[in-house]
Amino acid sequence: MADLSAHGDARDTHEWIVVSGQCSVDSGKANSFADVQLSSIKMLKRFRSIEEVAAIVLGLVLAFAMPAKAHNGPPFPIIENRKMAGCVVSLWTHPDIGTGTFFVLVDPVPGGKIPDNLKIEIGIQPESGRLPEVVYPTEQDDSRGQLEYKTSTEFDRDDFFRVRLMVKSSQGSEEALSRVEATPPGYGRWDLLLYLLPFLAVAFLWFWGMTRRRRYKNKNRKLQTA
Repeated sequence: MADLSAHGDARDTHEWIVVSGQCSVDSGKANSFADVQLSSIKMLKRFRSIEEVAAIVLGLVLAFAMPAKAHNGPPFPIIENRKMAGCVVSLWTHPDIGTGTFFVLVDPVPGGKIPDNLKIEIGIQPESGRLPEVVYPTEQDDSRGQLEYKTSTEFDRDDFFRVRLMVKSSQGSEEALSRVEATPPGYGRWDLLLYLLPFLAVAFLWFWGMTRRRRYKNKNRKLQTA
């Protein structure tokens, strides 16, 4: 709570400090304090402008975030750690309209090993049934140090699709179902950086404004004690 009356003295706190400091010095320092008051008002205006810019940037972030699609960035899982045909699989997807990509990560069951003759296929069909199911074979890729199968699929438009994961091996044959929404392609691996830029800008403006405000308070405190 402020220790001054709100009747007749209500004003910006920084301005009151400058004015009260001006009244406490002799007349020989009046001009210098007038200069300090003028510079203080200018700095306060800069602080307000910084806060306004931060508010505008934050508003834009929220405005663009509201109509965002279900996915427009890096791949994400739709089936995780499912034990199928003697192994543990996870299905990740990047469902871009046009050409989508699916990745199947394969791990052995605890205490076991990956079965021989492993074959993985992915069936894609619109949930509305407007098109027949298309089954895509996958190709093995272990270049990243983990057994992985991947394939490219066709998504003709923005729609929800049923995804059927089929795993076959010497230990049996199993299926798992999921669904995904095809969305317009983004910028791939740069999406995450682009999404973070507005938040980094707001954080920078806030830090810059607080630093300038702290410097102003320290400078004003030195002037009062001089």
